Amino acid sequence: MALWERTEALDELSGLGNGRIALVAGEAGIGKTSLVRAFAGAVRDPVWLGACDPLVTPRALGPWHDIARRAGGALAAALDAQRPPLPALLDALEHPGRRPVIVIEDLHWADAASLDLLVLLARRIERLRARLVLTYRDDETPGHPLHATLAAFPRDVVRRVPLPRLSRACVAEQAGRAGRDPATVYELTGGNPLLVTEALSEEPAGAVRHLILTRIERLPAPARDLAELAAVMQRLDGADDAEWALVDRCVAAGVLVAADGGAGFRHELLRRAVEDALPPGRRRALHRRAVERLEARPGVDPARLAHHARHCEEPELLRRYCLIAAESAATQGAHREAAAHYRAVVDLDAGVEALEAYAFQAYLAGLPAEALDARRRAAGRRRAAGDWENAGANERWISRLAWWSGDTALARRAVEDAVATLSQGPPGRELAMALSTRAQLHMLAYEVEPAVAWGTRAAELAERLGDRETAVHAGINVATARLVRGEPGAAAELVRLHERADAAGLADHAARALVNRAATDLWTGDDLAATLAAIELAFAYADARDLGGYRQYLLGVRAAVRVEAGEWEAALADAEESLAYPSRGGVGPLPALVARGRVQSARGEPEAGATLDTALREALATEELQRIGPVAIARAEHFLHLGEAGRAAAEARRGLELAESVGHRRYTRELAFALLRATGAPSDVDWRAAADGFARAGRHLARVHALGLGDAAAAGEALAALDALGAGRAAAWLRSDLRRRGVSGVPRGPRPATAANAAGLTGRQAEVLRLLADGRSNAEIAAALTLSEKTVQHHVSAILAKLSASSRTQAAAAARRLGLV
Repeated sequence: MALWERTEALDELSGLGNGRIALVAGEAGIGKTSLVRAFAGAVRDPVWLGACDPLVTPRALGPWHDIARRAGGALAAALDAQRPPLPALLDALEHPGRRPVIVIEDLHWADAASLDLLVLLARRIERLRARLVLTYRDDETPGHPLHATLAAFPRDVVRRVPLPRLSRACVAEQAGRAGRDPATVYELTGGNPLLVTEALSEEPAGAVRHLILTRIERLPAPARDLAELAAVMQRLDGADDAEWALVDRCVAAGVLVAADGGAGFRHELLRRAVEDALPPGRRRALHRRAVERLEARPGVDPARLAHHARHCEEPELLRRYCLIAAESAATQGAHREAAAHYRAVVDLDAGVEALEAYAFQAYLAGLPAEALDARRRAAGRRRAAGDWENAGANERWISRLAWWSGDTALARRAVEDAVATLSQGPPGRELAMALSTRAQLHMLAYEVEPAVAWGTRAAELAERLGDRETAVHAGINVATARLVRGEPGAAAELVRLHERADAAGLADHAARALVNRAATDLWTGDDLAATLAAIELAFAYADARDLGGYRQYLLGVRAAVRVEAGEWEAALADAEESLAYPSRGGVGPLPALVARGRVQSARGEPEAGATLDTALREALATEELQRIGPVAIARAEHFLHLGEAGRAAAEARRGLELAESVGHRRYTRELAFALLRATGAPSDVDWRAAADGFARAGRHLARVHALGLGDAAAAGEALAALDALGAGRAAAWLRSDLRRRGVSGVPRGPRPATAANAAGLTGRQAEVLRLLADGRSNAEIAAALTLSEKTVQHHVSAILAKLSASSRTQAAAAARRLGLV
């Protein structure tokens, strides 16, 4: 494809420095691949190219395997041995004689493990002698996991290279050279470069489908057959001499292009048009041929075979290759992909073992509801077969998954059933694990004494059996319960158990030890910086091993810390990433809901009530103080902001009664403070001491609330802090409360123009932001302000940078904060 109107974008890539990331975004056919290939052809440094393929279930770490074939060395060895690839990748990029460019194309088709590795690399790229160029479609749905990946990149290393459609002038110039009517060509193509290229190479016809199918119809039958096989296989490799002669015919006809020892379509739009035009029977037959072709080649990624097997409608073939692909993905730590492969075959009588493996991978991927359903089915099959030990093991898993799903009542019933079932036979490993799971539920409910008792019993049985895994599991429960009680050395014991589990390859338990330490510290410790460090350690471990459930939960916990620290934009970014996960209920997304709801409420955003209603519903189902307490605090704040002091007090009392019943000092203190604010009795608290204590702990927001109970000077400081956070509704309530208390000299809030100015926005940028927040597209903004769409695009990029926003949604929230809407 010709590089029309891409000089600026090419210059942007050519000027990319070490430790920087270029995001090349645009719709299908906009020229992303052509631009990147032109850049790669001109650069002198080595280019490591990886590609993502449009498979039903993506290849596990697919683009990184491509990159490893070019980089070689330790990275290739790590991937071949199915070890975590990050250390080897960093070693390769720190080589003093290299300045490689890593290019990953079509990131919107990437598997979850590849995206996770990309985030880990992006957070370290600044210190490396390397550059990273990523292409993706920016017209994907808002919930696409790629958005969460990009939001996790450090903003100061990212360079966005958007690719707009071609201008009317450019299309007119090219159409004139080809002797075509400019208006007709633009109407047919809309300025999409691929469609323009195709329209100018054929009689003016219409859509790309007609153009490519017309070319295929002109081919002789053997060449047409090969082109259709290439459409189904996405890329034709391993052609023999006879086939290469046919490939040459296809290339000459403008149907295929030859590259890297194989052949394929110039663009996915063309390939898909051909595949979609195939009759169902013909498509199935071609997928069957693809399986036979790939079976004969060593080293083929099982995901490719599974992809074609799914379309053959042959159950035995599907069962065989999906199970192989699932096991391969699982050993590479690609748990979401492994679960997807198992999901395709569990209804095909693949065996109860496959059902249990599916449940385990879904659990690790953070899909507790899916895993829970699979475990229930497996338990039923085991009971029907009279296999009481494995039935009890599944009941124990049902307990764990019911807890993750937010149903603590079911979790308690299931673990009691598991203990009863497994106690029928001689004491064994599964009974020890069931006892430990019961200890875990007591620990999570802050029931310290029974947690220690059941956990100790489980650990003793496990030690007698030589069962290292259950001993670690039980030890983590006991150590966490002791940490809740404030015992010295409990946190260090969790770290030791983490190291023991990690050394034994027990990633789930190793992650849980760090997660428990971090989450418990959030509401028992008095040093927010230390809490954040513990969260980062746990997050890095879970992130590197694709443990989606822990990752989702920790993003929310980190968001909660950042709300307290006054880092609200970062908190919202974490919350959005957490809530983008497939698991929308239960424990995993709950901290993110609370963090988002607190910010929404303080800023006066209309979604706050619905967010906190959802949080309350999920928290009450858990029956646990550590879920209900934060929601009670957030809802008390919310109703206070709305001027509904009675409802605020009721929310605070709900949580306070539970905190007092389990004897949790920190929650009791926090909820009593929330109740005090709601009942309007500031004289009952030493606000100076409280503010000083919160300041020492790094708890900026709590300090602001304490200052708000003080004299005029303290209240003025609190108002300035709230205004800086964009907490307009919280500041308005505080001003009203100060007037009620008779405090004089209350400063006014910032005017919208002043707030926009303080954010560094020009008058025109403020206008663009106002329309953006109204949901207008770039084209609609351009029409409203009589600007070109390209100018609007530049304004939007500048606005995102000035507001430190990673998306239009965050920019819209900032517009509300600045009072522009």
